Amino acid sequence: MLKKILQITAAIALMTQAGFATDTEQTVLNQYPKKYTPAYIKQITPNYKCVGKDEIFYVALDMLKDTEGMFSRNAILGNNLSEKPVKIEFRDLGQINQDYATFDALGWKKGKNLYIYINNKHKDAPAGAIAALLAHEALHQDEYNSLAEETYAWTMEAIVWDEILKLYPESNKDGDSLVKRENTLKKLLEKGDYTNKYIKKTVMQNSGYKGLPTYSPGFESL
Repeated sequence: MLKKILQITAAIALMTQAGFATDTEQTVLNQYPKKYTPAYIKQITPNYKCVGKDEIFYVALDMLKDTEGMFSRNAILGNNLSEKPVKIEFRDLGQINQDYATFDALGWKKGKNLYIYINNKHKDAPAGAIAALLAHEALHQDEYNSLAEETYAWTMEAIVWDEILKLYPESNKDGDSLVKRENTLKKLLEKGDYTNKYIKKTVMQNSGYKGLPTYSPGFESL
């Protein structure tokens, strides 16, 4: 009887390994495009582990290949003003400053190091949406900001999301809050016939940018 119980237990364990995923594993599978298998992620990890410990960032950065976000990808990997990789983390942004609690992400400079902090609420977002967000945040590389810089960053994010959806349409997950943000930007981009016309208007009307100068170093035009 004991032998039979052990055999049944072993069979159940084998079935779980072969065909069933835990809730955590299923969440991860739903976050990544199909090409990002565990074996493929293991293969690309050495290229991206310098940015932090979260696997989803490796996938997101890899997804930026063959998009306008390649500049941002390279910046995060070290081709930036600090000449060092940007560290990426999920954070409770309210712990940095309560004013940031509802922000989706922050580009941050501390000493000579650059960081991108992404709101904890996006931990389960599709990697493609994280990729578009990183394309935006990687453009903030110093302590200066401006309306022109934000306009450029938001436009880059929209363009990259539009490209991500063409490459990985499964990234468009209904109900995800970050995907909702990206689709809103995409609609503004399309409404402006793929110019920054309506994104610029949205930036100008954003109360969070009240008081920002019009221009900043590297962003001298709107």
